[in-house]
Amino acid sequence: MVKIRLKRLGAKRRPYYRIVVMDSRTPRDGKAIEEVGFYHPVEAQDKQVKVDLERVDAWIKNGAQPTDTVKKLLNRAKASK
Repeated sequence: MVKIRLKRLGAKRRPYYRIVVMDSRTPRDGKAIEEVGFYHPVEAQDKQVKVDLERVDAWIKNGAQPTDTVKKLLNRAKASK
């Protein structure tokens, strides 16, 4: 199953996440099929989330399932547009 989930990057206590499309069996930081955005929780509120909503919608139409955390981030990104 293809999932839209977070991939962790950054230093210790300075996390930085990429929102990626991956096979559910791959490791958290493994190779992604496509990167569709980022989430930087340490930044200011208006710079925390950036998502390519068109690509996300295309992947969801093809059967990709977003995780619970990514659903919340997508809702935040859609509300800010």
